[in-house]
Amino acid sequence: MSAPSIPDSAPTRQWSRLCLAMAASLTLSACALQRPANVSNEAKLTPPTPSTVDLLQLPPPQKKIVAAVYGFRDETGQYKPSPDSSFSTAVTQGAASMLMKALKDSGWYIPVEREGLQSLLTERRVLRAVDEHLKNGTPQNTTVPNLLPASIILEGGIVAYDSNVRTGGLGAQFLGIGLSTQYSVDQVTVNLRAVDVNTGAILNSVSTTKTIFSHEIHPSYFRFVNYYDLLEIEGGYTHNEPAQLAVKEAIDAAVMHLTVQGIKDNQWRLRNPSDWNSPLIQRYLDAEKEYTVTVTPRQPAAPEHPPAASPQGTSSATP
Repeated sequence: MSAPSIPDSAPTRQWSRLCLAMAASLTLSACALQRPANVSNEAKLTPPTPSTVDLLQLPPPQKKIVAAVYGFRDETGQYKPSPDSSFSTAVTQGAASMLMKALKDSGWYIPVEREGLQSLLTERRVLRAVDEHLKNGTPQNTTVPNLLPASIILEGGIVAYDSNVRTGGLGAQFLGIGLSTQYSVDQVTVNLRAVDVNTGAILNSVSTTKTIFSHEIHPSYFRFVNYYDLLEIEGGYTHNEPAQLAVKEAIDAAVMHLTVQGIKDNQWRLRNPSDWNSPLIQRYLDAEKEYTVTVTPRQPAAPEHPPAASPQGTSSATP
């Protein structure tokens, strides 16, 4: 005689499926979670951009140029999209600091402080007050030296930021296994010009453009494990190129192009003239040649008025 079978009730099956779904969700959530950053993580230097490496490898000048930067503003007027923030700007507001760093890295310029000039002048007044106090007490002469004057002023700013210049994606799915990807490209443009302090003439002006690439990969999997239960797994990976590094790359490239153009125009000189043939300088000269557009000289325009009559009143044209 066989043993009686235990009836499998519908509430028991539903409860089992619910427990299985909850366990699967918790397992996937635990795998997706990462250990949050804490104060024990060591801060690192900002990674160098390709143009930063070029600046560090630039041949030395015959004489360094004293350059002043009063400001390098965000002239785009762009803000982040509404889901992110309605008041946060799309690009960094510290472009002037990036420009000063690029000038220092090149080894061609002596950047002088002008953006915080008021704070510098205040401290110099404090030094003069201490100097006067020491003079009254001791015979030592501790006169505060004069500020270093600049020979050129670097002006410009971030002139454009275009979102979603290019967007696209691709996806495929077969037998419940799918993979999709999407990408978007933004673009930032920087303008930099050198102004002669003595004459106010613009020595050179360059504009550089850098793209900002973002992409997303989204795999998915779903399958019916039995007649009633559906297993579905989704994942995702997103990579956004940092906008501040893109701005830094554009500024470094602008400083590099401006320096090479000044060498070409004999506005400043190399310490060793043979460095003119270095592959680094020639590469930037070739980039400038590609940018230059050859224009065909205009043909002389036809005269708008008929030929003048001869003094005898007859036409000068041959009959």
